[in-house]
Amino acid sequence: MTEKPGNPDACGHWLEDPAHRAFLVRDAHRALDFFDASPRAAGGFHTLDNAGRPLPSALQELHTTTRLVHSYALAQIAGRDDRAGIVDRGMDYLWHAHRDRRFGGYVWSLDGEGVADGTKLAYGHVFVLLAAASAKLAGHPDADRLLADISEVLDRRFWDDSAGLFRDEFTRDWQPFSTYRGMNANMHGAEALLAAHEATGEGEYLSRARRILDFFIAGQAALHGWRIPEHYDADWRPDHGYCGNPMFRPAGTTPGHSFEMARLHLQCWDQSQRPGAEAPAQARALVETALADAWDCDRGGLAYTLHLDGSVDIGTRFWWPVTEAIGALAALIKLDGQAADEAWYRRMWQFADRCLIDHEAGGWFPEAGAEDRHASGQFTGKPDIYHALQADLFPLVRGLSRPARALADLSPLADPQPG
Repeated sequence: MTEKPGNPDACGHWLEDPAHRAFLVRDAHRALDFFDASPRAAGGFHTLDNAGRPLPSALQELHTTTRLVHSYALAQIAGRDDRAGIVDRGMDYLWHAHRDRRFGGYVWSLDGEGVADGTKLAYGHVFVLLAAASAKLAGHPDADRLLADISEVLDRRFWDDSAGLFRDEFTRDWQPFSTYRGMNANMHGAEALLAAHEATGEGEYLSRARRILDFFIAGQAALHGWRIPEHYDADWRPDHGYCGNPMFRPAGTTPGHSFEMARLHLQCWDQSQRPGAEAPAQARALVETALADAWDCDRGGLAYTLHLDGSVDIGTRFWWPVTEAIGALAALIKLDGQAADEAWYRRMWQFADRCLIDHEAGGWFPEAGAEDRHASGQFTGKPDIYHALQADLFPLVRGLSRPARALADLSPLADPQPG
């Protein structure tokens, strides 16, 4: 029988409802149990099918390695032992396999024969920074060397100080091969910089995160009806006609990213001692616009991409925009929760419970398809734990920033799974 994500009759906020909090802890434990099967004997990690069996591909992409390290480090901080040794294995694989000892930096993908794609992408490199910061917060002995190395690479190769943003891509030997600039790598860059500031206290990380968020929110979203253009040219002007990789660089604007940016904006504002009064209203505008544009009123769930006027382009209902809406709504509720925030928060979890969470095997299906059954269009199996685990853990803590330290104080995963 499907377990319910909270008590529908609970007064106040589900964030304080014991039944909902127990549901979050259960879901996190079951996802971690599922992804414990990820380690590959020869090094690196398997991608898992829906039953938790390894898929046959030997391809190992940088964002997969780093997100597993980050996720299991967070879980370890929250009190759950890393029984599969994923943080240790991932840190070793990042240093000895992904790290390019010839040219520096970190290669995008590996297979059983070595480097499959040596391209140097900001998107992958900022996740190395996130993994290093989370590993440091978890007390991993190799975190400092990884943090120092990736910080130097990002600073020397990717950071455009005149713009206050990360450049996107180079060949393996650091030759520029495009003038593309993107929001996605910078958004995750802000996420990683905030984690690095939490781990080290170094102000430059926080300053750079603030510059990135200011550009895309006050500088772009405010000029585009609180929708954020995804793609830019070499001079950081929006490129509205760009269409690239359908997973990482789809055309138009992506409402799931609006939710992520709203949460990160509030995190950065809080971590910066709440300067000014604009951030809460800006974050709310991003969230409310994305909800109004993307929610599927007939079936539930959120459209993947939109045109710049807010009309739906790709209506596929992936899991990750729902998890990011949960995180953003939880942040708004903690700050100055309104009745609509609570209603939307519950609606997201009810949809996830009905259509996305695998109550038998654990983890989340990546897509809700016809008749709300899971579908396998863009993805095969369950691609990662990262988005869903954060949706479970971040609502459990009281504050808006420094989530790792808050999870360490709370230790919600330390006890056996409830109920």
